[in-house]
Amino acid sequence: MISFNTPHASRYLFPLGVIFSLLLIGIVFGTETQNAHFNSLVQKLVQDGFKEDQLKTIYNGEQPVDLALESVALFFSHSESRLNYDQFLSRSELEKAREYMATHTETLSRVEKEYGVKKSIITAITLVETRLGTYLGGSSILNTFSTLSAIESPELKEMVWNKIPPSRRIDRETFELKVSTKSKWAYKELQAYLTYSLREGLTPSSIKGSYAGAIGISQFMPTSIISYGKDGNNDGRIDLFDHTDAITSIANYLKHFGWRPGISDQEAFTVLFNYNRSKYYVNTLLKIAKELDS
Repeated sequence: MISFNTPHASRYLFPLGVIFSLLLIGIVFGTETQNAHFNSLVQKLVQDGFKEDQLKTIYNGEQPVDLALESVALFFSHSESRLNYDQFLSRSELEKAREYMATHTETLSRVEKEYGVKKSIITAITLVETRLGTYLGGSSILNTFSTLSAIESPELKEMVWNKIPPSRRIDRETFELKVSTKSKWAYKELQAYLTYSLREGLTPSSIKGSYAGAIGISQFMPTSIISYGKDGNNDGRIDLFDHTDAITSIANYLKHFGWRPGISDQEAFTVLFNYNRSKYYVNTLLKIAKELDS
């Protein structure tokens, strides 16, 4: 069994190598971030090709990046068994979905013709993901990915651990292993998010989304925006808070993973599983689409 207890005496010891590393970060980066937990992260981003002056503006700007401890703690305590996708099969929710299809019929029809993806399955996704674009999440995407990218710092890791409700904690050894995996994943998403927001001329600190970092009506992760996001309304931007762009992007995503006209239910299940790796989620989408088609 691995012990995670730190002897009291070690609190007063600070290795010279750590001090040197911190000083080096300050020298190379020029100025520390307002939140010291992100100093090493910002230096890593500079090394990976991001411009130092842009990162200074982002991390030390009018809305400086802050720790998202509550959001990040959910990565280590969230249980899908608490979700209730069946609610989206109620008469009232299906009626809202039909109204959405009527409102966006021109876009949905064009996309169905161009990508071969049914209107009903796109609508089912927007219903379950964001209640047809009416619930988009309120967590700072930048704060979430920055915090999770930096979580391997012992102090920050302990802060996140203490934010997890004891009744929903996984065991500590599993937590430690998951921290390493999630940190690497989050850093890739952070890179993609910064690339996307800077490319589109967006203020990175201004965009809100789910606690897990999903963005817009389609709830795409940043790496998915880079790979599958589409400018559906031809205004020169990819804006997943715009229904036309979101609908087109969903269709492009599904087509990439194998959706085609006349696809079987089994094949459709496999394609949709790429959107959210949950059997419960995928089966709900298929049921909603069948109701909307009837």
